[in-house]
Amino acid sequence: MDVDLIFQIAGVGIIVAVLNQLLTRSGREEQALLTTIAGLVVVLFILTEQIGALFDTVKRIFGL
Repeated sequence: MDVDLIFQIAGVGIIVAVLNQLLTRSGREEQALLTTIAGLVVVLFILTEQIGALFDTVKRIFGL
């Protein structure tokens, strides 16, 4: 696992947290929720590639 992946996920988390707080304090709770969901989707897309690489490694190790 690369350290850059952890920094990318942390960066998305920080940006989403700040946007969530700004939108919540301005009375836009629905948009804050959508921002949080969008951040979760972005992180899942980032992790999808790594999960695929993990499965390929497991297949290669066990000869499947």
